[in-house]
Amino acid sequence: HCIEETDGLIVLGDDIVQKYSDLEKIGSMAKWLDVSLSIHTPYYMDLGSDSDLAGKCVESIQNAALILNALDGDILVTSLGVYKEGQDREAVDEAIYGNLEYMLDWWSDYDIKPRLGVEITGQQDVFGSLDQILDLCKEFDGITPVVNFSHHHSRTDGSLLDMEDFIDVLEEVAPYSDGRFHLAFAGVEYADGNEKRLTPIKKGDLKFDPLAEALMDLKPDATVISTSPLLEHDAMYMRIIHERILSRKVSKMLKDKKKNEGSEASA
Repeated sequence: HCIEETDGLIVLGDDIVQKYSDLEKIGSMAKWLDVSLSIHTPYYMDLGSDSDLAGKCVESIQNAALILNALDGDILVTSLGVYKEGQDREAVDEAIYGNLEYMLDWWSDYDIKPRLGVEITGQQDVFGSLDQILDLCKEFDGITPVVNFSHHHSRTDGSLLDMEDFIDVLEEVAPYSDGRFHLAFAGVEYADGNEKRLTPIKKGDLKFDPLAEALMDLKPDATVISTSPLLEHDAMYMRIIHERILSRKVSKMLKDKKKNEGSEASA
């Protein structure tokens, strides 16, 4: 699509935010453009202790929450902790729960509107399996599970192969998603239950087509974030796949309808 004389052009420079009122303007602009805003915290988060590092991680999440709140965004996505060599995993989990409880109290005290999303992680030595996140959601109100399919596929040694596999995962997180799924997708290379690297979605055994079919079957309110190395390209490619499958389903439905009408007319 070429820029035409009548098009509206919005330019955001490097120094787009000087004060919170600027964030509010950007949030209003996003709503005008029908864009849902989210923030992902830094990928290394360690809330599994009471160390200074854990305190800095909590502060980082709080700062991101204040920014997203000013943007009137939807969800803040984060991971929570790492199991370091020699650490007792139960002690790490206990610290994560304690820090998360503190953070949710702060969330309420500061009237933060966006949801707090905890993402499935791609390594066995990082807190964040699907079961761990579901346990968090059962323990705390206000936690939203964020399904990173590349990470889950890696942790489970390639469990996402057909539409039913994706539906099973989506149905597990649905009770805690407030009617709005926040999902991430990319191709992935993995070994021994660990993600090695993200890839373009055409590579590897994790395919987008069955996820698109699952979303059409369930018809949820869902946002799918591209985490592919070909970020924008694969975001558009996923949209093309989704529209292609939808077109095939509509075409089949119309053919079946025409066939049934013909049978009734003959009778």
